[in-house]
Amino acid sequence: MSTLAQKRGVGAVIWDYLTTVDHKKIAHLYLFAGLLHFVIGGIEALLMRIQLMYPEMNFLVGNSFNEALTAHGTTMLFFVAMPIIFALANAVVPIQIGARDVAFPFLNSLGFWLYFFGALFFNFGWFLGGMPAAGWTNYASLAMADPTHGVDFYLIGLQISGFGTLISAINFLATIITMRTAGMTFMRMPMFTWTIFVSSSLILFAFPPLTVGIFLMMFDRLFGAKFFDIALGGNTILWEHLFWIFGHPEVYILVLPAFGIFSDVISTFSRKRIFGYTSMVFATVLIGFLGFMVWAHHMFTTGMGAVANSIFAVATMTIGVPTGIKVFNWLFTMWGGNIRYTVPMLYGVWFVPTFVMGGVTGVMLASAAQDYIYHDTYFVVAHFHYIIVGGIVLGLFAGIHFWWPKMFGKMLNETLGKITFWVFYIGFHLTFFIQHFLGLWGMPRRVFTYLPNQGWDTANFVSSVGAILMGVGVLILVINMVMSFFNKEKLPNDPWGDGRSLEWAIASPPPEYNFKQLPLVRSLDPVFYEKMNGNKELIPAEPLGDIHMPNGSINPFIISVGLFIAGFGFMYHDLGTNKLALAVGIIGLVIMFGAMFTRSVKDDHGYHIHKEDLEREGGLNA
Repeated sequence: MSTLAQKRGVGAVIWDYLTTVDHKKIAHLYLFAGLLHFVIGGIEALLMRIQLMYPEMNFLVGNSFNEALTAHGTTMLFFVAMPIIFALANAVVPIQIGARDVAFPFLNSLGFWLYFFGALFFNFGWFLGGMPAAGWTNYASLAMADPTHGVDFYLIGLQISGFGTLISAINFLATIITMRTAGMTFMRMPMFTWTIFVSSSLILFAFPPLTVGIFLMMFDRLFGAKFFDIALGGNTILWEHLFWIFGHPEVYILVLPAFGIFSDVISTFSRKRIFGYTSMVFATVLIGFLGFMVWAHHMFTTGMGAVANSIFAVATMTIGVPTGIKVFNWLFTMWGGNIRYTVPMLYGVWFVPTFVMGGVTGVMLASAAQDYIYHDTYFVVAHFHYIIVGGIVLGLFAGIHFWWPKMFGKMLNETLGKITFWVFYIGFHLTFFIQHFLGLWGMPRRVFTYLPNQGWDTANFVSSVGAILMGVGVLILVINMVMSFFNKEKLPNDPWGDGRSLEWAIASPPPEYNFKQLPLVRSLDPVFYEKMNGNKELIPAEPLGDIHMPNGSINPFIISVGLFIAGFGFMYHDLGTNKLALAVGIIGLVIMFGAMFTRSVKDDHGYHIHKEDLEREGGLNA
């Protein structure tokens, strides 16, 4: 069969996305699911900032504030940053390495649907009377004392979505290791691909401790185990170790792809090869390696002792060295470059000083003695958000603007993009810069109100105004995205005009097979290199022939639905006394394993796009 015949109708489009295994369409699913949760998490943050805008407010008090705080942190880290990174990775990594798809298209789809239904399960707590209120870290001392099902929504939702994240990471590792085109050596890969490779490696080792921790707590709460019950020999600090062995590498899992985005953006719009490419690669790998040696700096106040505190303090300060290498490489790339201040480049330029500010406060917190003073104050909130928002969110916004025309064949409006940047960026600094001082002035974090005339009133008001500005910036971005789909302009392969890596050599948006003929890579900047040698197209590494493509499948969706249903059943089973819930749990597992069995016994050989159809289109990269 040939897929050059296009499906039509809303129902056909919905079915296409439910069953797709095409990495580019899965990128669309990740992107819009991530942006939806970004809006949800942003609303939760705004509700908290409205409550804290004035002293003794009664807008969102007590447990309701704790629920919003927990939901905001969990949503932003697990259901926003991770999927948008996977969206950009799906959109461009296979193309950047000269592949036609990821190594395991079926698993790519399964990874998305597990993430989606895990996030949906978590948010069902809003409607079923039980959101978690133990903070996004879900410390056992608070979580085990929660009498509602709120913590269970957290545990099961994260477990389901975590399986999807782990599957996707393994898929990207297999893709990058085995599917690079001829000439695409490891030391010719774009920095974004390198950072996805290292981040996926971190996921491979960091997510199992979280999975184990969630598994233990789930058995404590739902099946009567006692891993965290102090009265029966359990240990609540065990949860902190398991969580932070995952939790600190998670920061680098998220921030390294942002580094990769900025490396590609700054190189492209400085019209220069990235300065010190080799040192950037080794710094990326070193950050990933050191990221596993610093987790207990989150636990300086738990009484680990001077020796352990000292070891983790030194390791934490050491990680600043490879990060500093990256900062200087970005600066030297811009130095002497012919800079174009496009929207992605605006994010790139202003990211550098912002992230350095977050790094400086990180070194302050790395000192165990100082951390005793800062730890439970708003100083930590400020530092954390300078890394997460000032690093990761700015990176994701840069990547969305940079690759949006490649993903959708539409340009975002540059003027609206610049307005978005300045409104969001100014709002960000208004919100979080002053929180450093709130912390130094003694305001504790995780509180829903405060007394007047303690010197915190004005600072909290300014912080809340900044949060509202950030919300306005996001609203403008959404309007820009919607408007772009009404743009009728047909874009060239390289709409920015200065593209250097392989994704800028193929159509915008790319065809389903990416490359008619896999390209031969002869340089670190293959597209730029061929332009400089007078070649209008990439040199093919293979003759033109039939292209084998995988068929779509509804099974990933059904597997995820089955696990979603099973989660509700086992959450409400009450140690087997609720027979209906237990039956629902078993039915969910039957659906899941049934879909898996169907997949295993059904022969699916895919289909071919024939050489004759490709020849009619003309052009190597059409």
